[in-house]
Formats: sequence, structure tokens, C-alpha cells
Amino acid sequence: MSIFEELKWRGLVADCTDAAELEKKIASPVTLYCGFDPTADSLHVGNLVPLLALRRFQLLGHNPIAVAGGATGSIGDPSGKTAERQLLTKEILDGNIASVKVQLAKLLDFEAKQNPARLVDNADWTAGISFLDFLRDIGKHFSVNQMVAKESVRARMEDRETGISYTEFSYMLLQAFDFMVLARDQNCELQIGGSDQWGNITAGIDLCRKKLGRPVFGLTLPLITNADGTKFGKTEAGAIWLDPKRTSVYRFYQFWINTDDRDVIRYLKFFTFLSKEEIEEIEKQHNQNSSLRIAQRSLAAWVTRLIHGDQAADDALHASEILFGVYSWDRISEQTFNEIVGEVPSKQIEKSKLDGAGIPLVELLVHAGLCPSKGQARKDIEGGGVNINNVREAGVARAVTSADLLFGKHILLRKGKKNYVVVTAK
Repeated sequence: MSIFEELKWRGLVADCTDAAELEKKIASPVTLYCGFDPTADSLHVGNLVPLLALRRFQLLGHNPIAVAGGATGSIGDPSGKTAERQLLTKEILDGNIASVKVQLAKLLDFEAKQNPARLVDNADWTAGISFLDFLRDIGKHFSVNQMVAKESVRARMEDRETGISYTEFSYMLLQAFDFMVLARDQNCELQIGGSDQWGNITAGIDLCRKKLGRPVFGLTLPLITNADGTKFGKTEAGAIWLDPKRTSVYRFYQFWINTDDRDVIRYLKFFTFLSKEEIEEIEKQHNQNSSLRIAQRSLAAWVTRLIHGDQAADDALHASEILFGVYSWDRISEQTFNEIVGEVPSKQIEKSKLDGAGIPLVELLVHAGLCPSKGQARKDIEGGGVNINNVREAGVARAVTSADLLFGKHILLRKGKKNYVVVTAK
């Protein structure tokens, strides 16, 4: 399967310039690039589609370039935004680029012998150009009429209260300049990006034709939306980041586990390197019994291993098993359990209350907020709905003591199937 056929099968082709010629061009190795602006010190799951597309090209012999937007990131891309971005200092941008480079190394092979990936910063080729030179040499090739017709600009101009600054209006010129420089100096013939980048990409194609007199190509990938219409990669807690300091590995894993049945096969195509045959087999099993969540578990395990490694993925799986009652405590490390502590409600208790005879379970359930009263706690216990460390407890006279502490610190209480509280002894 050629790279173009694979991208189409995976549903990863939103639009492209001259599809017939592009398909011929990428039948043999080409140099291509995708840019990202380092607006944060971590990538998020929304960045994965274009970056994994770069990796797909690399695996089939092409030469990928990741462009860090030290220049473009300093002014902000208006695409998909309803308001101006906050401007970042050079120090922050440099720090963000350094952090993101570590994550890129997990997605692209910078050490490959035949076609290693490259990371470049567009600040390197814009720093020495004066404003007047840029206007004379680059700006004169752009028609304002064409620029305001681009979706990213037009949408902002229609909002009279917000509008668009000249700074962000000029972003298109800088991205086009990137394509021209890479085409001229690195023989780059293809730019890929999200579908919201179509206007910026075609601007670069026009500039390459006018300045270099050569054809180059553009390919956009779909912006992912969930089946329920919500934005992919966003949760109530915010964006899902690749950096475990921003999004714990456990929460990252759970994000994929919670994928809607209507989305999961699409996401296996988008976010994994599983083959067509492997995904079709998973889809078959999923359709036979979706309640087993085979597709979601495959997706979660695959993406978590890709981003965080095998050990972290195994730990996240074990942590998930704890909360779903399928567990083996000898497989759980304290670090893994701490992942849970940060993701479920918690309550503190004086350690001395667990000494000796301990504290009555009914009292602890009220203290933890799982039951509104001791009377309700007794009913819940008698009804078999209360678990201590994932062991059902049916005795209303049960007391909780220091012997119940996990890792000498915690007690995991559960009422029903999903109501958890970690009680930590201090």
C-alpha cells in the first residue's frame, strides 16, 4: 500500500493540491514538512494526527522535517481562533521548543540511517531579515484581496468586536516564507497540516511558484471531532497533554479508554500504526460484543505505549484495573496507586483514629462523603454496595484499622460501581 493509499484508507486525507500529480510525486521518496508553533511546553493529543502522519511518511522512506515555530509562534496563528493569542517571549518559546523536542523524538526517528527526521526552527531564517526587506521580497507577492478571502482571516474580520490585528494578519506570509525557504534549501516539496491550515499552505505554494518557479504540493489532514460533536482532545479538566506532568499517564490512558463506540475504530486508524488487517480484526470483535471494550483497550494501550513507554502503559493499565475491581495488589506499585490518588476524590483522616479498634466503617463512609448519614451507610453496607480496598464488606459492625492501610497510608473506599474515595491517613 502506497503512502497515499494508506492515508486515504485511514481517512486522513482532507484536501490536497493536484491529487493525481501528488500521488505520482510521493510514489517515490520526497522531503516534506509539518510545522507546529510552540505555544506550550508540551504537545497535546490534537497534535498527534499530523505528527504521526510525518512518521507514516518516514516509515515508507520519505524525509520528514518538523518545523518549530520560533518565529511564527512569536506572533500567533489566527487559524481556528476567535481571539488574539497571548504573545510569548523568546525565552518561553525557546524553553517550549526544548521540551517539545523530547516528545517529538518519541514520534519521529531522528537517528535513522537512511532518512532521519530533522527538527528546524523558522526563527533561524527570519532573524536576519529586516522588516523592509521582507515587505519588498515577500510581501509584494501577496494580494490583500486573496489574503482576506482565506477562511482563517475572513472569519475574524466578520467579527467586528474582535477583528484581527496586523500581527496575526501577517502570519500567513511567514508560514508561506517557511515553505519557500525549505523548498529552496532542503528540496522540500510537500507541506502537510490540519485542514485549518489550508489557506496558509496554499499561500506557500503560490509563493514557491512565484519566487522559485517550481511546483510544490499541499496535503491537509482532517481536524478530529468526536461523534457527539464535541472537540477532540478536550475534557472537563482541560486539554490532554503528552507531558505526564501536565496530564498523568493514568488520565491519558483513561482518555482513550473512554472513547465512544462510534469513534473508536476511526481513532485506531488515526492514532496507531496497526495494519488494516489488525484493525479489521479488532473491529470484528468490537462489533460482536462492544461491552468488552476490546477496541478501546487496544487503542489506549497502543497510544499510551507510543507516548509514555511500555512500563508506564502497564502501570496505567494496572491502575485502571484497580478502579474497575479487576486487580492483583502484588502487581500495583505505590507510584501507580498514587496516580489514582490524584484522579479520584480524596479525604484525610488522623492516623491515630485507625489505631487499636479503629473507626467504624459507617462513620468512615460519612467522613469520606460517600454516604450522607450513618443510617444510609448501614443500608448501603447491608445492600452489598460498599467495598474496602476492592473487597466487598457486608458487616455493618466492621471497623477500619491501620491493618487496612495500603502502603501504610491509604484506604480505597467504593460505593456502587463508580463512586470512589481514597482516604489518606496523616
